[in-house]
Amino acid sequence: MTVPVKVPVTIPVVSAIQQPLADIQHYLRPGTLQLTALPPLSLYVHLPWCLKKCPYCDFNSHEVSTGEMPEQRYLDALIADLEAALPLIWGRTIHTVFIGGGTPSLFSPQAIERLLSDIRARLKLSAQCEITLEANPGTFEKDRFRAYRSAGVTRLSIGVQSFNDEHLKALGRVHDRAQAIAALEEAAHAFDTFNLDLMYALPGQTMAQLKQDVDQALALAPPHLSIYHLTIEPNTYFAKYPPVIPEDDTAYAMLDLITERTALAGLARYEVSAYARTAHHSRHNLNYWQFGDYLGIGAGAHSKLSFAHRIMRQVRFRDPKLYMEKALLGQAIAQETEVGRSDLPFEFMLNALRLRQGFSLAEFSERTGLAITAIQAGLQEAETKGLIERDFQRVWPTERGFDFLSDLQTLFLNDPA
Repeated sequence: MTVPVKVPVTIPVVSAIQQPLADIQHYLRPGTLQLTALPPLSLYVHLPWCLKKCPYCDFNSHEVSTGEMPEQRYLDALIADLEAALPLIWGRTIHTVFIGGGTPSLFSPQAIERLLSDIRARLKLSAQCEITLEANPGTFEKDRFRAYRSAGVTRLSIGVQSFNDEHLKALGRVHDRAQAIAALEEAAHAFDTFNLDLMYALPGQTMAQLKQDVDQALALAPPHLSIYHLTIEPNTYFAKYPPVIPEDDTAYAMLDLITERTALAGLARYEVSAYARTAHHSRHNLNYWQFGDYLGIGAGAHSKLSFAHRIMRQVRFRDPKLYMEKALLGQAIAQETEVGRSDLPFEFMLNALRLRQGFSLAEFSERTGLAITAIQAGLQEAETKGLIERDFQRVWPTERGFDFLSDLQTLFLNDPA
């Protein structure tokens, strides 16, 4: 049982509803799209602090010691941010919640309980709402897992990255192999489902070492496994001081090994980087890949919101201090843009083609408000190149399409709408 938390008084819900009607009508005015229905809606909450910035990380994360983290003020800002956004999503059901970072498990279980309680007080969550929390495998975080479950979290996503201590050190991780194993064993006891994050093509990694990582991960029987190729992102430490990583041919061979061994363990590759047992797919990520809507609150969070005649994207202020100041004034949005008709085919394909099952033609029209003719030329070229297969109802990537996904997605970059 968690300790009861006295929730500080925040801006009443009604304050968000009483914003000037002109602000809401701006999104509802006539436009170039005609969406017949709104897609499912998810909520993303960004908690931006971590103990140490990893050299490969380009997420909006900031190093801070636990004692310096303004936990309660940040929660106040999150709820003020949410309340200011309520008119844009009023009446819609939230199907999934994802609390990401940073390292959200640095926040106390009491803080997460308060956050989820405040969210439930303002939004309608579906009866089977998936609520995921990202967590690190360190002992400090592991000891909190059961309390997070009691606070309302239904699923953990644990950033292991590797079980090799040398590789963990190269990646700047603050845990070791033993802590990772202990954390995953605790997650299996505390939660009905969880995700294990791994990376491959690491600095100096051999095929034998990758096999050891994958086999160790599978020995822990995770219901869901995400495995990502290490990429050198701009504005990271690795971009400034690039490590020596495996060549492309070796990386492709590594991916083949991953796909083979996960299949033998009963994990199906349902997305380019995701493997899962039946009924353990990440419903939050599926909503992204199916071009669903999501409201993002927190420092640097992104949103995609659909209306009858347009699709909007928003970005919150990135700096945590500035975000808190702005959010508490109801001004958390740093940038807002309308997605153009000509951009929608690529934006849809950038997500939907990541899925093994692809997408239905009806889903494309429903989610974009465009006719199938908007992607016909791209589909024809992709089929000619052996990157997709299709019938009268669905389109899905071939094995070659999965292997050359960027090439496949790019075919829709300049499709006329």
